[in-house]
Amino acid sequence: MRLLALLLVLVAAPALADRAGDIAKAEAWVNAITTARARFTQTDNAGNQATGTFSLSRPGRMRFEYDQSDDFIVADGVLVYFYDSVVGQQSNAPIGATLADFLLRKRFSLTGDGDLRVTDIRRAGGYLQISVVQAEDLTAGSLALAFTEEPFALAKWRVVDAQGAVTEVELFHLERGVDFPGGTFAYRDPPGATRYEYNE
Repeated sequence: MRLLALLLVLVAAPALADRAGDIAKAEAWVNAITTARARFTQTDNAGNQATGTFSLSRPGRMRFEYDQSDDFIVADGVLVYFYDSVVGQQSNAPIGATLADFLLRKRFSLTGDGDLRVTDIRRAGGYLQISVVQAEDLTAGSLALAFTEEPFALAKWRVVDAQGAVTEVELFHLERGVDFPGGTFAYRDPPGATRYEYNE
């Protein structure tokens, strides 16, 4: 499996060299964002959907709030917290141990930092799609970003984990330059929440 993934990367490499402009455009768009807010639809591997509001303050902070439940995800600049309202449990992990780190870094880079590798760039379905894997573990899963081109903007992303499960998040009505109230990106325990700390 690891050898197959490596071969796919090597086969794609010459074509990717011709698409440096697309990569640079995607990096520039994300790096130009300080704050943003959007509505989202999340689709899991079984086809179940959830909607909510996504808030972003780069670097280091984001929040997902769901319409159908009291679940939420929030990154406060150090940790990412996940709250499951069904079981009343909170868990957390360092941002750098999660895929959130990719978007929340001070400098968003698809290639320059060495820990990500672009495996595919294509135009399909009206989107510019850029797929990346972790350079040190090609079988750990992948992330695909999809950008609209007129106007150029991040429209959705798809995560495929190491077991092949797919989660897709699509953004709608994106606003940039949002002035968020204080505390938007702070975690607060809901009543009765149980904490589970990250252990590497």
